Amino acid sequence: MSESCVAAVTINQDLCSRCSICHSICPYEAIKRDSATGKVEIDLQKCQVCGICYSACPSVAIEIEYYDYESLVEYVGEMHDKYKKDTLVLMCRGNSPSTCEVQETLQKENINVKDFIPLRLPCAGRVPSEFVFRVLKAGVKRVISIQCEDNYCRYKEGTKIGTKRMTLGRAVLEGLGLSKDTFKVLKYSRKVVYDTSKCVGCDKCVFICPYEAIEAEPFATPKVLPDYCMGCGACALVCPHQAIEVNGFEFETVFKRYAEAAKKLKAQGKGPLILVFVCQWSEFSALDQPEKGLLKKKTVTLEIPCFKSLDPVHVVSALQSGFDGVMAVVCAPEDCKLQEGKETAERNVTVLKNTLKKMGNLTRFELFYSSPRCVGEFNQKLDEFYRKIVMLPALKMEAETSV
Repeated sequence: MSESCVAAVTINQDLCSRCSICHSICPYEAIKRDSATGKVEIDLQKCQVCGICYSACPSVAIEIEYYDYESLVEYVGEMHDKYKKDTLVLMCRGNSPSTCEVQETLQKENINVKDFIPLRLPCAGRVPSEFVFRVLKAGVKRVISIQCEDNYCRYKEGTKIGTKRMTLGRAVLEGLGLSKDTFKVLKYSRKVVYDTSKCVGCDKCVFICPYEAIEAEPFATPKVLPDYCMGCGACALVCPHQAIEVNGFEFETVFKRYAEAAKKLKAQGKGPLILVFVCQWSEFSALDQPEKGLLKKKTVTLEIPCFKSLDPVHVVSALQSGFDGVMAVVCAPEDCKLQEGKETAERNVTVLKNTLKKMGNLTRFELFYSSPRCVGEFNQKLDEFYRKIVMLPALKMEAETSV
């Protein structure tokens, strides 16, 4: 974390009542309390910007840069008025693809909803109960909250806290005479999808999985243990036949997104094209507010579930597709929400850099460690990378080049 870091979460001491709720609820022990005065302060080095303290503060003394309460209510109201959709679906980043396609998850629970207002947040734990009351007042008739399973939550206690809040909120709504279907809480965790018909039994996934979620079977294809899978994507990266992939981040799906984006942007005219692979936990504004400056630079962001799933093939392929530079934004090791397997990720990047160096294109790739706790760091780094790419000559690559 740089010395110039502008904190994404702050406490307004003039509003703070010294109740210490934030101190007791923080899953990262990032809020320090002075036992003599009761004053609380945020330890920014430990803070993960989960937003749980923000949503729990009764004095509205905690201010947060991303997903503030009023903005979320305003967003839902605007979407309802514009598109006349009556169902709001809350979802965590850990259990939903960036495209918010969760119809299959809903269908498994026998919920038939085709059109809905999507609201994707880093954690369900940051949603206060009164948020549900306000969106219902704004015209929404049904709220569905898809939360990660308790032991899958990337923010430790986020799911448990969110579930308690939503359960109390639902009880209040039922007490007021509303149908129990007005508000539903579902538990779902994104796992890998395994197609045994494509598997050749090489067992690479068995050796690479940092969570021991894949077992080798004698004279048979490996066995995936869903209860242990964390959806990091390390196994999908090494599978030579794409027999195992993370739902929403399939190889062909990701390839299609940036290839089509490159074609569209190139048709618009001059200017270097930048592709940014972003770990979904390392940067919030780039993923959820791309209209703020990114499009002006002809920059496309693509979310990845973890640093370990950054595929070197995609970086090279993106350059072949027409992008002039590729940037990867990932969590620093101490901030990783999927802490196992860091060595695998670093080894992949080493292979990638060696390949790009041989091709003479190492300057067109940059790895940046980021955290949402520091406002503006991503944009500053992107500006620097963009200026560097502008100074480089036009890129010419052979389509058959591979890692």
